[in-house]
Amino acid sequence: MKYEHMIQAKFLSRPNRFIAYADLDGQQVTCHVKNTGRCRELLVPGADIWLQHHPDAAASGRKTEYSLISVCKETADGIQLVNMDSQAPNQVAAEWLCRQPDALSLSNIRREVRYGSSRFDLAFEEDGVPAFLEVKGVTLEHDGIARFPDAPTERGIKHLQELEHAAGEGFRAYALFVIAMKGIRTFEPNRAAHPAFADALAHAAAHGVRILAYDCTVTPNSLTVDQPVPVVLPPLSCV
Repeated sequence: MKYEHMIQAKFLSRPNRFIAYADLDGQQVTCHVKNTGRCRELLVPGADIWLQHHPDAAASGRKTEYSLISVCKETADGIQLVNMDSQAPNQVAAEWLCRQPDALSLSNIRREVRYGSSRFDLAFEEDGVPAFLEVKGVTLEHDGIARFPDAPTERGIKHLQELEHAAGEGFRAYALFVIAMKGIRTFEPNRAAHPAFADALAHAAAHGVRILAYDCTVTPNSLTVDQPVPVVLPPLSCV
C-alpha cells in the first residue's frame, strides 16, 4: 500500500477521537486521525509523525488538509515507525492474499462478503474450499508483545462467533491480526482491556478458526504485510 504527499511533523495534542493538532514547520495544523482507538502510548506530545497532505481538500469537501498516518514510537530497541491508519489493514491484507495464489492455491478473492449477520473483510477459495477472513489492525505493543484490542470490542466478538459458525458449516475461517509495525516477538489477545474477547478468540481457535498474526514493513509512504508472528492464546480452560 502506497501513500502520496507525505510530510513529517510533530504531534501536539488530540482534543477528540477524530482530530489532532500537529506542528508543521512551526505552524499548527489540524489533522484527521484515521484511527478512533485510544492510542495513548503512541500519541505522545512531541512525537514525530507523518501526515498525508490532501491538496484537493477544499475542492473535495474535506474538513482538513491532512491525515495522521504514522507515528514514531520509542521502544527498548530504538525508534519504531507505527502505522495508525485503521483503513490500511484491510487493504494490505487483500494485497497480501493476492500475492499468495500459487503458494496457497487461492482463487476468487473478494472483499466485503456477507455471511449471516456479518460482513467479512475478505472471502476466497482455498484448494476449492470457500473461506472467510476477518482482519484486525494492531497498533498496541509493549516489550515486543503486540495485543488486541486496546478497548472493548463487542463487534470483534461477534465477528469471531460468526467465523466459528462458518467453520462449523464447513467453510475455512481465518482471523488475521495485521500488526502495523516491526520488532514484534509474539501476539496475544489483550485480556486486560477485554477479557471476553480473549476468551472468544481462544474458543474460536479451538473450534476451527485459524488465528494468524503478521507484522508489517512500515515506511513513511508505504505499508506491507511481511512476516508471521507467533500467536499466544489463553488456555481453553479459561473460556
